[in-house]
Amino acid sequence: MNKVQLGQSGLQVTPICLGTMTFGEQVTEAAAHSMLDRATERGVNFMDAAEMYSVPARAETFGATETILGNWFAKHPSARAKWVLATKVAGPARGMPWIREGSPDLLAADIIGACTASLKRLKTDVIDLYQIHWPARNVPMFGMVYFDPTKDKVVSSMHTQLEALGTLVKAGKVRAIGLSNETPYGVHEFVRLADQHGLPRVATLQNPYCLVNRTYENGLDETMHRLGVSLLAYSPLAFGLLTGKYDQSGITDPAHKDIGRMSLFESMQKQRWGRPAALLAARRYNALASANGMTPAQMALAFCYTKWQVASTIIGVTSIAQLDQNINAHGTTLSAEVLAEIDKIRWEIRDPAQ
Repeated sequence: MNKVQLGQSGLQVTPICLGTMTFGEQVTEAAAHSMLDRATERGVNFMDAAEMYSVPARAETFGATETILGNWFAKHPSARAKWVLATKVAGPARGMPWIREGSPDLLAADIIGACTASLKRLKTDVIDLYQIHWPARNVPMFGMVYFDPTKDKVVSSMHTQLEALGTLVKAGKVRAIGLSNETPYGVHEFVRLADQHGLPRVATLQNPYCLVNRTYENGLDETMHRLGVSLLAYSPLAFGLLTGKYDQSGITDPAHKDIGRMSLFESMQKQRWGRPAALLAARRYNALASANGMTPAQMALAFCYTKWQVASTIIGVTSIAQLDQNINAHGTTLSAEVLAEIDKIRWEIRDPAQ
């Protein structure tokens, strides 16, 4: 796989990024280490974590993913230099009192303290890409559709947060910075403030992007292109909806032979990926893939892998078999006819998992 540059940073990564949020919940440490070994063999050099992982988020597993990664790096000292390591500081707690005692804000001290803790768990001296997991300000995200200015409250400014990230970069603890679950306004403002005040420039944005959620293409893609910020696409398989595993039994059947996150965790069924319209649309896309000689996952991943808007696609797996299948899908091309049919479905069922 050819490597791509992230934004205006010096980071060079593979177009496939190993997402690790299952490590510590669905995936044991031993299994996670085997997957990391396999990903290394397959040439992947980019992994993404977060302080709040694994998921579903629980106090008992807070930081578990980073700890598993740190233990793997300790077992393979030479591996650290081969991998681009990304992780994230959680935004305001959002009902998770174990994160900074449920603070409704993200202060400069929070960012610096969280980074210090992540470095310790990851057993490394530097994080290559450090990201704000979600905004501190009032923003429609995680399935919310409309911006409501009446919900605004006083929180730490983007400038203050950027200064804290700059402190980490200056100290050599972070190489580049990124955002996640952001809006066009947020991306533009972070870049403007960086350029105005000589602070680190945002290199990446990690947002959802898949067949049942293409809201990124509603203007945010232009913002990113013109500002030179790279997209890290997460949930390319829509939490398993685009694998076909739920086509027959639905997401709530616990007896499904290939149980996934949506069946295992009731809390996830209440999220955007659990909407009936999202499964309805996924079934249409999955049928289109099958009609054109592809597995549903192969077509869904190829859609992300081949889009000019995407720098790297984050894949989340629970087995080496899934890891290999996702990597093997790289190189699949979609014909103009298939792409036209994909767009036709989108016009009929527009972004149900936004």
